[in-house]
Amino acid sequence: MDTELARTFLMVAATGNFVAAASRLHVTQSTVSARVHTLEASLGARLFHRGRNGAELTAAGKRFLRHAKHLVRTVEQARHDVGLPQGFHDVLTLSARIALWEGFLPHWVAWMRESAPDVSLRLEIGFEADIMQGLIEGTVDIGVMYTPTSRPGLVAEALFDETLLLVTSDPAREWPDEGYIHVDWGPEFHAQFSDHHPHVPPPAMVTNIGWLGLQQLLIYGGSGYFPQRLVRQHIEAGQLWRVPDEPTFKLPAWMVFPRDSESGSATLRSAVEGLRSLAREEQVPA
Repeated sequence: MDTELARTFLMVAATGNFVAAASRLHVTQSTVSARVHTLEASLGARLFHRGRNGAELTAAGKRFLRHAKHLVRTVEQARHDVGLPQGFHDVLTLSARIALWEGFLPHWVAWMRESAPDVSLRLEIGFEADIMQGLIEGTVDIGVMYTPTSRPGLVAEALFDETLLLVTSDPAREWPDEGYIHVDWGPEFHAQFSDHHPHVPPPAMVTNIGWLGLQQLLIYGGSGYFPQRLVRQHIEAGQLWRVPDEPTFKLPAWMVFPRDSESGSATLRSAVEGLRSLAREEQVPA
C-alpha cells in the first residue's frame, strides 16, 4: 500500500475535513479526494462519511485508523534504519518513560556518543504498553521502564531503584492535603501507597506523567510522590520540602531488550552494557 494514501487518510481523520487536510499536506483538495477514493477502493470499504460538516470516520475507518498509524510509523522507522547519515554504520532505538529521561538516560546518550560515535540514535518517550509492543515488533531495541511485562524472547533486567519521596510546596500544611497530586507510577507504587495510606481519600488530581505532576506542584503548589533524583535540586533550593514522618517507596527501573542480544549486534551489546555501567553509578541516598 502507498504510504501517501495512509498519510492522507490520517490527515483527513485528524482535521475532520478534506480542505484542511489538503492545506496541511500542501496539495489540492481534489488530490486528497482521489487518494482517499483509491484507498477505499483498495480496501473495499468506505472510510469516511462526507457531509456539510466535514468528513467523519465510518466504523471501517475507525478500524483502519490504527493500521494506518502502524504502517506510517513502520515506514518511517525503515527509512531511519536504512537511510543512515553519512559516517554512521548502525542505528539503535531506545524508548523510555519520561521520568527516566531526566538525569539518567541523557548520561547514557553521552556515553553512547563517546563509546559508539558511529551509531545513530533514535530516542523516544513512551509508556510501558507501547514500549513493550515496540520491542515485540522490533521497532524498539531497548526499553527502559518501571513495570515491564514478561514476554517470550525478551529479557527484563533491573537497573536501579528509584526512591519516591512525598514532598510539599508548603511545609506548614498538614498532610494529606487538598492539593495532593497522585502520580500513576504503576501497580507497585499503588500497592505500597494503599498499604501505607488506606484512609487517604481519592485525590482530586491524578496524572500519568511525573513531569506533569511536578510542574503543577512547582507552579500552583500542593504535594506528591516523586523520585528523589528529580526533586533533590528543588529541595536544596527551598522550593519543596519533604513531608515529615511519611514513608519512602521503592520503584525499580528496568531495561528490556531481546534475549539474543548477547549473540546479536555489537551495537546492542554495547548499549546494554552502557546502561548497566551507569546504573551501578546511580546511587541516590535515601
